[in-house]
Amino acid sequence: MKLTVGSLFAGIGGFDLGLERTGGFKTVWQVEIDPYARRVLEKQWPNVLRWDDVRTFPPKPIKQWKCDVICGGFPCQDISDAGKRQGIDGERSGLWSEFARVLRVLRPRYVIVENSAAIVGRGLGRVLGDLSEIGFDAEWSVVSACSMGALHRRERMLIVAHANVKQSRQCWGKRFAEICNKEWNLCKWPGESEPVRMVDGVPNRLDRNHCLGNAIIPQIVQMIGNGILAIENVK
Repeated sequence: MKLTVGSLFAGIGGFDLGLERTGGFKTVWQVEIDPYARRVLEKQWPNVLRWDDVRTFPPKPIKQWKCDVICGGFPCQDISDAGKRQGIDGERSGLWSEFARVLRVLRPRYVIVENSAAIVGRGLGRVLGDLSEIGFDAEWSVVSACSMGALHRRERMLIVAHANVKQSRQCWGKRFAEICNKEWNLCKWPGESEPVRMVDGVPNRLDRNHCLGNAIIPQIVQMIGNGILAIENVK
């Protein structure tokens, strides 16, 4: 049976695509506020539940939103070096508190969180502390797009957490790291074409480029998903 996935800050579905590529996950709901991104999700995942605002999620009945995995890349504008650098309490990145609230309500078995690598100095302790308080053990690492075969660097912090229950505590982090190291090369792609750019000064495909720029690399999520599935088989 496949593990069910709920996607917060879903964007155009990078998390959902990466996990489903493993063959062991099924997306059951998505939360995304951007209208263009929601249209992409509706096209690619027409049969899943959707909600438009994490601040009012989940609506009742709560039972319909229960799932095995909750994933998402909460806004990085206040954390990224390219942003205002106000940290995790900033107006946009402060939505982490809503992410944590959803975890408290729905209590998934696994959590996957993505953000800018700059979160190391602007909120990582808060995220890990909240996960621990809710009842999760976590592993974290900075992973770059180029390490998976892309043409750009794009370093991102990835946090993978599991419910801190007796049967899953012992050596979980070590086993998970070992599995992901084996999966590393299997999930890479051989290469990609150069990005298409406009030279006449006329904006084109702004919504598409915006959403692609915010999306997580699916191959990274695929690697993490394979690691989770391998842990499940060990159990």
